[in-house]
Amino acid sequence: MVRKSRGRQKVEMVKMSKESNLQVTFSKRRSGLFKKASELCILCGAEIAIIVFSPGNKVFSFGHPGVETLVNSFLNRNPPQHSGAMQLFEAHRNATVRENNMQLTQVLNQLEMERKRGEDLNQLRKAGQTLCWWEAPIEELTLPQLEQLKASLEELKKNVTKEDARTFVLSVT
Repeated sequence: MVRKSRGRQKVEMVKMSKESNLQVTFSKRRSGLFKKASELCILCGAEIAIIVFSPGNKVFSFGHPGVETLVNSFLNRNPPQHSGAMQLFEAHRNATVRENNMQLTQVLNQLEMERKRGEDLNQLRKAGQTLCWWEAPIEELTLPQLEQLKASLEELKKNVTKEDARTFVLSVT
């Protein structure tokens, strides 16, 4: 039995240098963090507020019963007072926010995959252009390439002239 991957490995805790990897990792870790916080709220009745700034300076937040409520109670140093209906409303709102955050994460992941696909297509296109040197601007061609282009054009002119002569003979007869 041959392993296809090396499995889970320890990741060194340093800032990533590649911007695209940084964004993808942030999105995945953010959704995991929000999910764990939600589970902690549901299972233990904890009140949690998380505010996260992405590498692109976008703000993401999670709060149970609400970020504003918990920040205000923290700043005022008094516990929040909630009615049962308010807690139900906040739980529903948080569930909606979680669903929207998950959808956003999926869309961002799809966008990142499409960006990578676009980069790959651009690289393939550039590689294809290097194979077709005669399509490059004349100023960029080397002397041997210019000589080869000249010979090819002369050969083409000779073939076209020969074809024109055949066409003329065929049309006269």
